[in-house]
Amino acid sequence: MRNRIYINNAQKSVKTDAALYGLIRRAIGQALKYEKFPKSAEISVTLTDNEGIKKLNRDYRNKESVTDVLSFPLYGSAMEAAEDTADEETAPLGDIVISLEKASEQANEYGHGFQRETAFLCVHSVLHLLGYDHETGEEDEKEMFFKQDEIMGLLGITR
Repeated sequence: MRNRIYINNAQKSVKTDAALYGLIRRAIGQALKYEKFPKSAEISVTLTDNEGIKKLNRDYRNKESVTDVLSFPLYGSAMEAAEDTADEETAPLGDIVISLEKASEQANEYGHGFQRETAFLCVHSVLHLLGYDHETGEEDEKEMFFKQDEIMGLLGITR
């Protein structure tokens, strides 16, 4: 299985390079592997700045604020995605939008590296694309956060 991860850099506030793109692909791939997603996945990742993500947050979630990452899943769950694309090699899962500007701010605030924050946001967003939602209740939040920590550990990226 070979995942298709498309990365669009639509910002100029944070320097990007091939290593960052590789980290994004690795984090997404590890999250899919951890969840045992049964086929190749197609995910679009857009890197933006605070202004860009604020506009998307307003337009799609009616929230007038900057956020770190937005997930736009095409399906309600991983099972639904796999079933709906049963005859295809690849399942399009949706879009991830990350504010690299916000990721940089949070890395400084939390006292860890920018790469760790970016990888974490990718893992977090993939779980959303697969149907997890930490905003639906305390148990869902615990499950999602546990999985995030496990996946980051498998990546060898800890706090």
